Amino acid sequence: MKKTLLAMALTLPLFAVQQNLSLQRALEMVKENNLEVKVAEKNVLMKEQEHKAAVGYNFGSLDLVVNALRSNDAGNVFGFKLQSREASFADFGFDQFLAPMRQALMLANNNALTQQDLQNMNVILAIQPDKLNYPDARNHFQEKIQYKIPLYVGGRLMKYGEITDKMTTISKLDRQKILNEKLFETRKTYYNISLVENFIKNLNVILKNVEELEDTVKNMVKEGYALDIDLLQVQTKKADVLRMINQAKLNRDLAYQYLSFLVDDKVDSIVVLDNDVPMPHMKRDEMLARNIDIQKAHTGLEVTDLAIGVEKSKFLPTVGAFAEYGSADNTFLNDFTDKDAYTVGVQLKWNLFNGFVDKAKYEKAKIQNMKMQEQVELAKKGIGLKIDKIITSIKSKDYDIQSLREKVKYTKKVYDNYYSRYKEGLMAINDVLIKNSEHIQAVLNLVKTRFERNNKVFELENIINKGIL
Repeated sequence: MKKTLLAMALTLPLFAVQQNLSLQRALEMVKENNLEVKVAEKNVLMKEQEHKAAVGYNFGSLDLVVNALRSNDAGNVFGFKLQSREASFADFGFDQFLAPMRQALMLANNNALTQQDLQNMNVILAIQPDKLNYPDARNHFQEKIQYKIPLYVGGRLMKYGEITDKMTTISKLDRQKILNEKLFETRKTYYNISLVENFIKNLNVILKNVEELEDTVKNMVKEGYALDIDLLQVQTKKADVLRMINQAKLNRDLAYQYLSFLVDDKVDSIVVLDNDVPMPHMKRDEMLARNIDIQKAHTGLEVTDLAIGVEKSKFLPTVGAFAEYGSADNTFLNDFTDKDAYTVGVQLKWNLFNGFVDKAKYEKAKIQNMKMQEQVELAKKGIGLKIDKIITSIKSKDYDIQSLREKVKYTKKVYDNYYSRYKEGLMAINDVLIKNSEHIQAVLNLVKTRFERNNKVFELENIINKGIL
């Protein structure tokens, strides 16, 4: 029993759902859980590491190198002995050279050298020493630390560091843009659900009115004041209202599914809002300055400025330093300090001619910079025009909503009047149903216009990078 209760406790969070989810909490969940936002965050982290790598090149590289070799190649073996500081005259074959040389010296001291002896001495120089030409195989262990650092590269490394920093900034702007889009979609979906809930509520009121009319017609049919066709017409209208309610509920369920996807959690219900989204109050210049695409364009322009510096640096010399310290022996780490050695040096390299390749790349970088300047201006004008169109549309929708609210009230009063007159036998059922349809259409148009108006406000907030949380 205890194991069963423990298993239920562990699995309970898997089946938890969000009840009466507030808009604020929904937006927080998007920031915390949305998978696309998490992917964008990983892209930022990668760009930050690329920047660190670019900056790291300024500090050079320190390497530990360990070579473990074995060879019987004459050149290698002799080189091994030199690196191990163990070379001797015996390695040059002096054991084969000294005996005949000693005899020749003795004859020379006794003035006993003949012409034949002098000729034999030339043969000594032709001796091929076995130890030098055919050495025994030898192990060789070399341990050393190498340090290389660029001293001057025409400012190229500094430019690369600044470029990767700008690319990190662009990735952060991309992340913010994706976050804004997810917040925009979340608010849009949240408000859409609220509008659908209010629409269903209004339709239920209309359904109640139609059912009341149906009861009235039934009674009038019984008393002979109305025909069966009148009742059939009312029931047809009732079926239409029920169909609209069912369709609205299906759209609401679909919106809930999308909201659950955005927050990465099951959402069962929300705190319904009845107000429309407030219009952001901001000067046009501030709207343009906050726009992420324009910010990215400006940052891209800065990158092309730095790219010109990178290409220009290729016309300048590069200077690097090198230092190495180590030891070698036929046994690993044997007599390290007795056989150690160091090497230091500086290298200057200056390309004098490469077929004008660097010049072509430099000109291309300048053209790219000019192109980017034009793209920045194009982005400003294009986005400015889009903002103006959206603001104009919002203002138009605000006027339409105000007018439609009055129309909903008016059509409801007209319907009530026609219904009262129908009960008095002064109006045909067709006229009552027509006014009922006009009222339903007015309600539908109001909801639709509020949908469109809110979506335009959300679109504007997304464009101007308006902070939500």
